[in-house]
Amino acid sequence: MLKTTPFHERTAALCVSHAWRRWAGHVVASSYELGHEREYHVIRTAAALFDVSPLYKYLVRGKDASRLLDIVVTRNIQELKIGRVAYTPWCDHAGKVIDDGTVARLDEQVFRLTAAEPNLRWLEDNAAGLAVEIEDASERTAALAVQGPAAGAILAALGAPPLKYFRIAPARLGGVAATVSRTGYTGDLGFEIWVEAADALALWDALVAAGAPYGLMPAGMLALDMARIEAGLMLIDVDYVPARKALIGSQTSSPFELDLGWTVRLDKERFVGREALVAEQARGPQWQFVGIELDWDSLERLYAEVGLATRLPAAAWRMSVPIYAGAEQAGYATSGGWSPLLKKYIALAHLRAPHAAPGTALEMEITVEHRRKRAAASVVKKPFFDPPRKKA
Repeated sequence: MLKTTPFHERTAALCVSHAWRRWAGHVVASSYELGHEREYHVIRTAAALFDVSPLYKYLVRGKDASRLLDIVVTRNIQELKIGRVAYTPWCDHAGKVIDDGTVARLDEQVFRLTAAEPNLRWLEDNAAGLAVEIEDASERTAALAVQGPAAGAILAALGAPPLKYFRIAPARLGGVAATVSRTGYTGDLGFEIWVEAADALALWDALVAAGAPYGLMPAGMLALDMARIEAGLMLIDVDYVPARKALIGSQTSSPFELDLGWTVRLDKERFVGREALVAEQARGPQWQFVGIELDWDSLERLYAEVGLATRLPAAAWRMSVPIYAGAEQAGYATSGGWSPLLKKYIALAHLRAPHAAPGTALEMEITVEHRRKRAAASVVKKPFFDPPRKKA
């Protein structure tokens, strides 16, 4: 049975589109308005309010809390200071990514791990013999994301402390006890707010009131999907298959193959998948996760040949699309679409290593009037959009 988030009483009243989708067993809005275009643009011009409560949230406590997380994830959690957040994947023993999320150090012996999928048993299995307590706080913790250039001003108006990028701190927002992190999934200036579920509606109302002068509006998953692609951020079950769900070995990906080599600390003495990742680093990854930009003139010609103006996807797509280097298939795109801000057709893709260098000329499959064609494309550096305000 599908669940609702602690904010559903507010989001349901605002969702005039009645367009909902599933996320981790919950219903969330695809878009609040009949189309998602205005919700997308408010992310980049003002501020958008997202209900991100369906994320799985685990509290890890105890004198061995940092040791457990250091064993499980690829980042060095022992070095993570109080009040800081680290993005990280975690792997199976073959060095293939199971999931990715954030680890926040709330206190000397208290951490919060966020994840896209259930990971309680994985944490418990790796905690054998350690002095640690693991709590699944997913249901009792509500979460909102405020994303966009006005996000900082809105949080400041509510009394939130100034935060550097990937920092976290306690705060009282409109009288509500909360934890605020300078994190998000849009590639823009943004914050995520964590509160007890019982305080969810009071937090929502406080944010809406404070955000009104700044143009804050709620936004759904369709707007978020385009923003995260522009930011070059991958999505589990779309841009990669988690190792636990893979049916064959070729469906799995390592951090090196997902362009996450920067998160892998091989100088750590021990973590799950370390030996496999040491070997992969020595031989080099076979695949690379890259950005793709389609050539507009090539796309326009394909439609002109059948007497049509160029047609662009109305929303970001999620599917496997072949990419070619001459007669050879070089890889496949996993999500993409037309960026309204950049005025470019972009995609995220897995390419075999020899074809993954920025500037490499390729072709991506495009269906034009029921026929499969190829549009010229090139490999570009991710992210596509990276404004200075994100980290300023």
